[in-house]
Amino acid sequence: MLKYRENNKILKTLKPKTGIINAILDTDTFNEIDDQFALVQMLFSKNRINTLSINAAPFSMNSRSDDPQKGMELSYDEIIRLLEKINFKKNNFVFKGSKEYVGFEKKPINSPAADNIIKSALEYSEDNPLYIISIGAITNVASAILKEPGIIKKIVVVWLGGNALYWPNNDEFNLKQDIGGSQVLFDSGVSLILVPCKGVTSHLISTVPEIEKYIEPQGKIGEFLAMRFKEYNNNHKGWSKEIWDMAAISWVLNEEWAPTNIVPSPILLDNKNWAFDENRHPVKIVYEIKRDLILQDFIEKLENFSK
Repeated sequence: MLKYRENNKILKTLKPKTGIINAILDTDTFNEIDDQFALVQMLFSKNRINTLSINAAPFSMNSRSDDPQKGMELSYDEIIRLLEKINFKKNNFVFKGSKEYVGFEKKPINSPAADNIIKSALEYSEDNPLYIISIGAITNVASAILKEPGIIKKIVVVWLGGNALYWPNNDEFNLKQDIGGSQVLFDSGVSLILVPCKGVTSHLISTVPEIEKYIEPQGKIGEFLAMRFKEYNNNHKGWSKEIWDMAAISWVLNEEWAPTNIVPSPILLDNKNWAFDENRHPVKIVYEIKRDLILQDFIEKLENFSK
């Protein structure tokens, strides 16, 4: 295992906090079908997570959006749609994110979402940090860090992005959309739990029969989640689908469901490859997913909600 430079303050914040934690979710909700599951999982976990707000993240580079602003707006609308399905009403709860990416210039992009992160984080401390759970491009979070570096010591970022450090390539959707923003995150010294995709959360999958039996019967929200899952692919024979983003929420719920190693913060090169330096500050990286425990917890929470 790679060695890392000792930093007791960061190591302290990388330990999961006990009790209820305060968190913001930063999500490109319309990009796929997994953000929807993760958002519901987070809101239904009140005994562990106090969700302060939700930020819409930009996305592009696929068939659902060819422009980051369009992706962000679609995600914002999907968040509102989901909240309506569970009759969730709260003022000043959903914030629109960046209309473009930070990019290699590493200049902050102003948005209500970035300002929401800054304003919220400044109310916290090293001993009682705010958790930012990011399951999309890291643009909103990187912009907040660039705009107000003082929040670095007041937040813990849980980011689903990049592939496992041993994976033969790092061509991962969340990371590659904003390489510059991702570099800001890894270089900032912020307390970071990295949740890789290929090689780790790619094991967090479900199938149409499982969704139809356990998710779809659970009221309006179950029907909606099942619809999103099934419409992703027209051919369901022998088909399974990753629900990647639930892994980031699951680490916060119980680190035993997403166990980690401590490594030096990886260096992200402009070509998306990883490089390593043992003198870098420590971060945690998830190396395994307990798929069954995560889905069992999610299904039970859906069942309790729909009773």
